[in-house]
Amino acid sequence: MKINELIESIKSDLGNSIQAIDLIREIRRAYIEVDPKNIVKVGEYLYGQKGCRLITASAMQFKDDYEIYYHFSDDKSGMILNVHVVLPQNKPEIESLANTFKAASWIEREMHELYGIDFLNHPEMAPLLSEGNWPEGEFPLSKNGA
Repeated sequence: MKINELIESIKSDLGNSIQAIDLIREIRRAYIEVDPKNIVKVGEYLYGQKGCRLITASAMQFKDDYEIYYHFSDDKSGMILNVHVVLPQNKPEIESLANTFKAASWIEREMHELYGIDFLNHPEMAPLLSEGNWPEGEFPLSKNGA
């Protein structure tokens, strides 16, 4: 499938689940803005319908919110799809993708431990990095510490 066809089918099939798509043809990359409540639907669609695989995810914190990018690859076209969600700082939580993608388990655990982002219905939210040695409720990369 060509890049334009992939993007158009995502827009058509997911409709209101997608807030915006920004395609950068030169580097075969698309940024897809998604409401956090739709992340499982979008992830399952990209995997089940489009054959994309989850590469990894990354988080960052800004002044008023947390942002997560879920990085998917469409190996057939060489396209990278960066699915972007924004979580409020006062309640950073999102449904876990670990039940759909085993690859999401460790990175979600890491983001929880470092930022305090809660991944709802994660199958095993045990400490990954600290082995329980950090004080309860302390998140080293969170700007407010909690």
